[in-house]
Amino acid sequence: MEINATIEKIQYAALLPETLKTFNIKDFDINNVPTACLVKIARTTFAISKWVSPKRTRSYPYERVYNTLGNSKRITVIPIVKDEGQAGDRDYLQWDTVSLMSLLDVFVIFAYYKKADAVGNKITNQEFDNEYVIQKRNEIKNCHSSALHWNLDELKNNFDKLLVKVKSSYTQIQKQTGIMLHDFAGIDNFRRKIGKDIEKFKQFSREKAEKAQAREVVTTQPKEALSTSTKAKITITNYLGGEYHFTVDEIEIYKGTVSLIESKHSKNALLPSKSDIKDGLLKLILYCNLASLSVKRKKHTCLPVLKLTSSQLKGAINSSQKAKDITAFVQANALNSTQTNLLKTLFAEAAKNKFIALIQHAT
Repeated sequence: MEINATIEKIQYAALLPETLKTFNIKDFDINNVPTACLVKIARTTFAISKWVSPKRTRSYPYERVYNTLGNSKRITVIPIVKDEGQAGDRDYLQWDTVSLMSLLDVFVIFAYYKKADAVGNKITNQEFDNEYVIQKRNEIKNCHSSALHWNLDELKNNFDKLLVKVKSSYTQIQKQTGIMLHDFAGIDNFRRKIGKDIEKFKQFSREKAEKAQAREVVTTQPKEALSTSTKAKITITNYLGGEYHFTVDEIEIYKGTVSLIESKHSKNALLPSKSDIKDGLLKLILYCNLASLSVKRKKHTCLPVLKLTSSQLKGAINSSQKAKDITAFVQANALNSTQTNLLKTLFAEAAKNKFIALIQHAT
């Protein structure tokens, strides 16, 4: 089943972000700071997150961005290409990532790797060019336009130059490590296809995303425990002209309402990890802000749902139930104080943003 939706703006209150460590400007090195942190620059404090790959399914990048949502000034550093060597993967930045960050008002520093170590027949411990990141961070400090404007301007004016830097840096890394990397023809093709034309970049990314979406829709991931085998493709169009191609873990349609269910499962723990939960929440931010939704061209109301399951749990509880029911669930499952606080904060976030958080035994 295919679902189409539109989104116009983002309004969301995040209650689960971590308390971020603060660094002074003189101590800043993007390679040494945590995955999300605060950086003071004169009288301005930026919340900065970093990705280890342009691919959104690696190392919880959504969680890292989520942790910065409590700060009004947000930056994320994303490698535009990551090559692990011929024996590993090579991933490219996707347009929908840029579009999503723009919607969330996150300034993107499109970066590249300058150093790496050899481990076996792959390269690892890849490090960003810190001087370049600092240069761009300072430009953002002096930028008075929106994240959307910055991100689009960087794509138009600097992306082509960055891909030249990517090839140069990986050439040096290949010489230093002795590890053969992928043929640069792939990067050249990427560069040719997108150039300075954002529409070409969108199309290039959409083709890749749609292929990945088609593969995922027939796959059940290890961290999913679904009550049905139903998955659905959802394409969200925003006012930027960007399209998000996602796979919804489960859907339910009842009396004109479509429940879009994002599922996270834990096999051995009582609850999925906080990282898994935040990863799901960033997608819920989109679902909570859908302006319209249609199935087979028929309009429906949308109900976003975050479902957490575990084979260790007894019974079920959801964020719309009364306090006494939540207390009974906590007691029946002997949740500790940390787990209880996580549950209550998640339920408060669900109530504030009008989605349902459901926790239940895995069926």
